[in-house]
Amino acid sequence: MDKNKRKIKQFKKALGSFFRVFLVLFLAVVIFFSGAHLVTSNKTIARLSENQALYLGEVTGKYDKDNGQWSQNVDFNLYWDIWDTLRNNYINKEEFSEKKMFYGSLKGMVSALGDPYTEFMDPQENKDFNEEMSGSFEGVGMEVGIRDDVLTVISPLEGTPAFRAGIMAGDKILEIDSEITKGMNINEAVSKIRGPKGSEVVLTIFRENLEEVLEFKIIRDTIIVKSVTHNILDDDIHLIKIISFNNDTQKLFLEAVNNIYNSDPKGLIIDLRNNPGGYLETPVALLGEWIDGEIAVIEKFGDGRVMDYKSSGLNRLTNYPTVVLINGGSASASEIMTGALQYHGKAVIVGEKSYGKGSVQILKPLRDGSALKMTMAEWLTPAGENINEKGITPDKEVVLSYDDYKEDRDPQLKSAIDLLK
Repeated sequence: MDKNKRKIKQFKKALGSFFRVFLVLFLAVVIFFSGAHLVTSNKTIARLSENQALYLGEVTGKYDKDNGQWSQNVDFNLYWDIWDTLRNNYINKEEFSEKKMFYGSLKGMVSALGDPYTEFMDPQENKDFNEEMSGSFEGVGMEVGIRDDVLTVISPLEGTPAFRAGIMAGDKILEIDSEITKGMNINEAVSKIRGPKGSEVVLTIFRENLEEVLEFKIIRDTIIVKSVTHNILDDDIHLIKIISFNNDTQKLFLEAVNNIYNSDPKGLIIDLRNNPGGYLETPVALLGEWIDGEIAVIEKFGDGRVMDYKSSGLNRLTNYPTVVLINGGSASASEIMTGALQYHGKAVIVGEKSYGKGSVQILKPLRDGSALKMTMAEWLTPAGENINEKGITPDKEVVLSYDDYKEDRDPQLKSAIDLLK
């Protein structure tokens, strides 16, 4: 009996030892696989984090897929370090404006691209821009741009204070109210030239072929611009002057075409001199009266994509002899119209070489009333030619000199009339 008890006791002891060994092995296995799972999970999390970082890099344009490295070393902490340093230590606290500094930083970022047509406009500048495109604003009435790093008059608008004072396309503005313009962007210059009706602005001008600089004292006025005018000259020749391609241009142009079509004129003159441009779609629409269904302009994007714009219209002017007048103030949309009529053989181009602006901008309104005007494509003539900084050469070159201007002579218009006669 005692012998049997000892055997049972030994068996239980052996069984307990087995279970302890089994439990240790089981726990070891569990711990091993748990550790393996955690390692795998951590690697998965790491990969997910990496994917998010790559995606963020692609979105912000800072990640270079080719070599898997950040293509730019941008530390935005530096921006905030400077911001805080200025806010805490700048001497003139009463002049410190965070909003002004913020908008200034956006202007600097955009201007760093070196494209004079890509610009950030704060809410007031955007408001002024939209007023100008609507055809009503207060100022002197001229379009300016940056040419060879110099503030340059693209065109004075006919009948405005600038035009009456004798400002001409191509004039270099050296000073505005004795403030040197070198380094100013277009928005800064426009804001200084503009002002309330009745106030004075003094422009110091350099003009080619003159030894001395000129000083113009101009009284600002309310500028109301009707973008299209229509007159009938001698010998039943019709003159359409397009001042700019704005909101009202297509409507006014079609009204003029209706009158022309019903009168069966001897010829037609389209005056695009000092026309600084406007909306790209407008000349495309107007060209439908000459080249319905034909290519008006070609747009080429940064990624190599190309888009053809074909005109659509009633083709009512296609059989009328047409002359187009251009000069150095004819830019952008006016060059689109000129280039298409020249290419399709629908008009003789008379005057002087055009300005040469072959890029297209989009206007992106922002939530606070500001806007970003950004170059997003270049445009080409139907022949595929880029006229940027080259301009369009007239078929017949006729120069209008400063003496002609002072004596109220217009040899370019006279040449156009003679051709149609």
